[in-house]
Amino acid sequence: MKSFTTLIKGARLVVEECMRIEPGSTVLIISDFTHLPEAQALSGACWAVGASPVIADVTCQVIAASVSMKAPMEPPSNLRAAMLNSDVILITAVMEWANRFAHVDPVRQSCERGAKIASVEEGMDRWDLTPDDIQATLKRTEKIINAMQGAKNVHISSPSGADVTLCLEGRPALKVVPVKGKGDMMGPVPLWGEVAYAPLETKTEGKIVFDGIMLGVGVPGSLRNPIELTVKAGRAVQIQGGEEAERLKKVVDESDENADIIGEFALGTSEKESYGSPSEKGMLGTAHFALGDNSHCYPGGQNVSKLHLDGSLRDITVRVDGKIIMDKGKLLA
Repeated sequence: MKSFTTLIKGARLVVEECMRIEPGSTVLIISDFTHLPEAQALSGACWAVGASPVIADVTCQVIAASVSMKAPMEPPSNLRAAMLNSDVILITAVMEWANRFAHVDPVRQSCERGAKIASVEEGMDRWDLTPDDIQATLKRTEKIINAMQGAKNVHISSPSGADVTLCLEGRPALKVVPVKGKGDMMGPVPLWGEVAYAPLETKTEGKIVFDGIMLGVGVPGSLRNPIELTVKAGRAVQIQGGEEAERLKKVVDESDENADIIGEFALGTSEKESYGSPSEKGMLGTAHFALGDNSHCYPGGQNVSKLHLDGSLRDITVRVDGKIIMDKGKLLA
């Protein structure tokens, strides 16, 4: 059983190092029932630095989204109002739900008005993390952004058979790191690191093979069977594999007309993540692609969709305009 004694170190890391919450700040902590101890520890850590925290219980929304991908992700008006009137928003809930929640309108609106917002990763009572580790992730993220500065064509391959080219011309990087400034886009803390892009919506071509995790298919850990996407003119025209692929195909087919567009491409930058959880997407040596929306979060993104589902690729090789910056998961840049 989780206790405040084991949770408080992690809670202080989030409040003091990642969010740098100031005295007098209003803090909204969004939580489900299973993460209530984390929410309470975060609340206490906020109060200790002179902030004013409140906890909002979204258990019913999290359960509904787990039951059906058709359940609405947009928050009710009372929660929306609380978000738009808070200086800091922390989300400690099922990570798959939190990742999808990042793409609702009030998150974007909160960022636009200068709030700090982040989801809190699993394992608060057992993180093996120091402030120096957080700074290392920041530096690594900047290194990858610099290596991809001005990139036009990016090619991704992997031992599982991925072979896909995308165009980033005119699309700036979205830096998602574990230290949040005012107005920074929502992302997980404290382990996570990521460089994300909205690729040109009609330019992605080739084969994407998800061999890590895949959101929206009911698999809590690593995929048992890889999911292969054939992509033409930016759309996943074919989804193949085992049972998980059939589930993904069904979710996409039952969504809107833009749900099959490759809306996001990202590279993980953290050495502290691990395989088999939604946080795998922030792990160095992995890439992830998302089907669906990129209009809420990613600079230049034009695709509007109700769906945003990520899948990860492991041990990737990355070529930027012909130059290799990552080889089988090892960063060369």
